[in-house]
Amino acid sequence: MDRYWNGRKVLLTGATRGIGREMARQLTAMGAEVLAVARNPAALDELLRRGDCVDVLEADLADAEIPRGVVNWVRDAHPDCSVVINNAAVMRYPVLTDGTQHGEGVAEEVQVNLVAPTLIAVGLLPVLGAQAGARVVNVTSGLAVAPQADAPVYCATKAAMRSFTRSLRYQVEDAGLGVGLSEALLPVVDTTLSRGAPQRKMSPADAATAILEGVARGRREIWIGKARLLRRLMWLSPALGHGIMRRMQA
Repeated sequence: MDRYWNGRKVLLTGATRGIGREMARQLTAMGAEVLAVARNPAALDELLRRGDCVDVLEADLADAEIPRGVVNWVRDAHPDCSVVINNAAVMRYPVLTDGTQHGEGVAEEVQVNLVAPTLIAVGLLPVLGAQAGARVVNVTSGLAVAPQADAPVYCATKAAMRSFTRSLRYQVEDAGLGVGLSEALLPVVDTTLSRGAPQRKMSPADAATAILEGVARGRREIWIGKARLLRRLMWLSPALGHGIMRRMQA
């Protein structure tokens, strides 16, 4: 795995917490240069102080103008970037039947989880296309395959990101750009996004390792932990899989 990552410059969104923080640490340990994007300036400074990145960009991806700024920053300051990892995400638990307005929360989830990574991936294709072994990595979830009731917008954005990743892969291949597209499908991970008992969740460190190993091996779909079991279950009986997932909580 180190052979692929050593010497690569990697744009990583959501780099200061949970899985992103672990990926930054592991990538640096393997000799990669991490470009860290997050909205917390103090956490970014700490990441830089610890030596787990080479440059940082404070960016709130919920702002519709920010993805363009991220693309411009990489293009102008780091044109040797060869991997983009779209990891940042927002997960809310709205009860959409309660009669209240949810417009602001819905818009934020769609912007951060779908619009921003889409624009970043597409905007950086010219940069990536100039690098050998370049890859876009979109972090999704088993919830892209079978949604749960308590996080409807999150599930919808991850399902859309799954579809987008496949379609963009088709276009990149048809255009001969030489950029790989990977989707990492996660189980429930012990981060601030998810609820429930920590003992039933995968650790951020293990999730980060699985993502980076899958990318290094060139996998198009990286099914991680219990998401692999969901994949088998949905193949055997979609109705059973959806029934089980409906009763679970994220």
